[in-house]
Amino acid sequence: MRTEKDFLGEKILPADVLYGIHSLRAKENFPNKSLFPIEWYQAMAVVKKACYLTAKDFYKKTRERYETDLLNLKLMDGAVLDLLIESASECEESLHFENFIIPAISGGAGTSINMNMNEILTNLSLIKLGHKPGDYTFIDPIEHANIFQSTNDTVPTALRIAIMKLLNMLEDSINITRASIENIEKTYRDTLRISYTQMQEAVPTTFGRLFSSYSDALSRDWWRISKCHERIKIVNLGGSAIGTSITVPRYFVTEVARTLQQITGLPVTHGENLVDATCNLDSFVEVHGMLKAHAVNLEKMVNDLRLLSSDVFYNKEIEIPQKQAGSSIMPGKINPVIPEFVISSVHRVYSNDSLITSLCAQGCLELNAYLPVIGHAFLESLNLLIACNQTLNSNLLKDLIINEDTAESKVFKSPSITTALIPYIGYNKATEITKYMKQNKKDIFKANEDLKFIEESKLKEILKPENLIRGGFSVKDLMD
Repeated sequence: MRTEKDFLGEKILPADVLYGIHSLRAKENFPNKSLFPIEWYQAMAVVKKACYLTAKDFYKKTRERYETDLLNLKLMDGAVLDLLIESASECEESLHFENFIIPAISGGAGTSINMNMNEILTNLSLIKLGHKPGDYTFIDPIEHANIFQSTNDTVPTALRIAIMKLLNMLEDSINITRASIENIEKTYRDTLRISYTQMQEAVPTTFGRLFSSYSDALSRDWWRISKCHERIKIVNLGGSAIGTSITVPRYFVTEVARTLQQITGLPVTHGENLVDATCNLDSFVEVHGMLKAHAVNLEKMVNDLRLLSSDVFYNKEIEIPQKQAGSSIMPGKINPVIPEFVISSVHRVYSNDSLITSLCAQGCLELNAYLPVIGHAFLESLNLLIACNQTLNSNLLKDLIINEDTAESKVFKSPSITTALIPYIGYNKATEITKYMKQNKKDIFKANEDLKFIEESKLKEILKPENLIRGGFSVKDLMD
């Protein structure tokens, strides 16, 4: 065991753990078991590394330009910075995550997040130097690991880095889903089906038209997500506590975001107004709203496919893949688990959207204290939407079956098919055919054969798939 102290007193910790007294206090103060997002942990390490690299460059240039003995500036040993950079690189690869003991939901605007990372990096560096964890005489979590930093600029910057990386993954996953949908659209472009409005049979359409609506919605989603980087890329790193850059060298302020951009390959941009970038979180609300729009489109699509493939439909037009047993008591029952997973996930996204909106509005004066739970909700939404797209492609769209003959047969047996005849015989006669079809259980061809409202050859021409869906009619059509 080892003893650490801060200005509040002392705490006893296990001898070999990489976290310290600040982390332990936070764990005791926030006794929930919500797991901190590993993407945010990785991003914290990347941000710390950018800070150390920039600080190292600052110290190097300072020594080259000035007589350091005359400066009232304590210059950190470059070897210490190298150790911290090496330690940060390890954490960037998810190593030592077991020592990050801060839960996802915490108070303090993220101070606990920052200090847990500082303590891990410090103690890891001490071990590399041949010292024991907690021996802060040589490397200190605040004096060294937190050099030129504040919780209020490192933690939100790391969140934005984590979000941008997941946005790239989501963008790719949406594109894959869109490609799968487009393939189904092309394959069944002219396959007739009956449409439904208000869950009642409506006019004829095709599976191509149905899946084109999904494809276009996903195209809009892709476009929205591709624009999210513009809103989320502005960081306040170097702004210190409230964006005024107090205690931070101007060189660091101007260079650290550029360094972060270089090591991440992400379009990180230094905020022009760091106070605004520190206290206002409206960009999170805006971007999450775009995630919500994608969630809405996913729910609409899977709800449709779940309904069309359900046992409520006699002679199913669509069959979704059978993925797992659906009951522990009913033999052979199969449930639409993929649509159910997607629907469950997107409703979590809706809940997160409400939370993010309300807590971003809770920012008070120069800071928002609720960044930890805002970030947790945001990253959860991204991971859920990525998972939704992945399972849709792998477990639903890939082996979707469309029963073409069944769908087409239902079109010509549906009384609503008579809508296509209105330009030729009028609404009233079309209604008579509709009633006749319902009463006598006959398809459109048999009903017209009995009623003789239109020539058989003309009826077949009108009801060709390409004519039913071509989009309106011309006067010439009525004269032919």
